Amino acid sequence: MGSLQIDVFNLPFVIQVNESDEYLQKLLGYYKKILERIQKNGVLTNPVQISALAGIMLCDELYKEKSKIQKAKGEGEIAGMFADEEESNEAERLTKMMIEKIEKALQ
Repeated sequence: MGSLQIDVFNLPFVIQVNESDEYLQKLLGYYKKILERIQKNGVLTNPVQISALAGIMLCDELYKEKSKIQKAKGEGEIAGMFADEEESNEAERLTKMMIEKIEKALQ
């Protein structure tokens, strides 16, 4: 079980999930890169709006990847990272849990 200290927009909190600390740090690093891209754009300045847009961008990436996998399955190719329905359900559960914790921290 790994834990991750998240400090985004000066709202720190800790989450614990069944992943390695290294994996969680990679996820947080990727998320922060997306936040930085949004902030550099300069259109949004509200932290809640920036976080929401980052979440939508991540959902977009996930949806596109899952669509590629479904297409690959339909064509008889070997599917990638979310080919297994159990893995997909676990990823969705973890994502929902993280979003809930972020929402609580932002309140």
